[in-house]
Amino acid sequence: MIVTKEPVGPVAAITPWNFPFMMITRKVATALAAGCTILMKPAEETPLTAYKLLEYARRAGIPEGVFEIVTGDPVQIGNLITDDPRIRKISFTGSTAVGKLLAAQCAGTLKTMTMELGGNAPFVVFDDADLDEAAKALVSAKLRNGGQVCISPNRVYVQAGVHDQFVQRVKALVEAIPVDQGQQERFVVGPLINRAAIDKVGQLVDDCRRRGAEVVLGGHPHVKGGLFYAPTILVDVADDMPIASTEIFGPVFPIYRFSTEAEVIARSNDTEYGLVAYAFTRDLGRAFRLSRDLEAGMVIMNSGSVGTASVPFGGVKQSGYGREGSHYGIEEYVHVKYTLMSGLA
Repeated sequence: MIVTKEPVGPVAAITPWNFPFMMITRKVATALAAGCTILMKPAEETPLTAYKLLEYARRAGIPEGVFEIVTGDPVQIGNLITDDPRIRKISFTGSTAVGKLLAAQCAGTLKTMTMELGGNAPFVVFDDADLDEAAKALVSAKLRNGGQVCISPNRVYVQAGVHDQFVQRVKALVEAIPVDQGQQERFVVGPLINRAAIDKVGQLVDDCRRRGAEVVLGGHPHVKGGLFYAPTILVDVADDMPIASTEIFGPVFPIYRFSTEAEVIARSNDTEYGLVAYAFTRDLGRAFRLSRDLEAGMVIMNSGSVGTASVPFGGVKQSGYGREGSHYGIEEYVHVKYTLMSGLA
């Protein structure tokens, strides 16, 4: 009896605009490691990065037909790759709505899928936390790429006894970070991707203000104009405000108060998403309870940093299924074959 693992076959991958180089390399490297060829469809907003990567791939010796790129109308390309039985698997990073559409389209040919979809990450700060470290981690994680990250903290829950101190720490850190274009070495809050993103963030913030939230910092497009939005801190945010259930994708910190561990776990889990959750506490027992009880594919304790190539990246619930990174990611690109040999000389 022999069990072997074989590549699933030709793969198609669809990537978003927010990390156009990393998203592609993560999928291509894994597919090639498993022995699959791969056709990449990059985001319409960032095709040039993809073609530069293809140039590097050719210079590195990856031949034509093993890694290729196609650009154009996303609906037409999506229909082609989901309908074609020669494509055995699709790896998709993007919105939950598009992920559901692709999954439905793949049903006709029963393709396997890896999907990393939307997020609504809670960031929980308990009263026993190191507040300085928690504030630094929050600001770094939230303002990375201007907040346009699927694992960006989206709901900041702070225990009532340390709420005001924590807000002031975050405010001081945010005020010290310049808003500027990103082609420089220092850490900056860069622009949003397009005018629709500016409008979405502005509408969420304005809605919070109308419903009684207090704007501690920002709350408006930045004076630089263009696609810059001022880093914004909101307090007295309520769970029934639209911002609590929307992936913000902008430099906005909605901060909520909580009282007990059980309460904040329930509120953290009150979302259709389950990509990542963050928590800051010095209590080891609580850390293990949070690891068990938070409904997320990744639970990050006392840090704002999530992924490296050696760990499995992915979510649960409507944040998708399957994993990227580590050997778990490679397993997504193989199938298991069982062979029984009997009656041989």
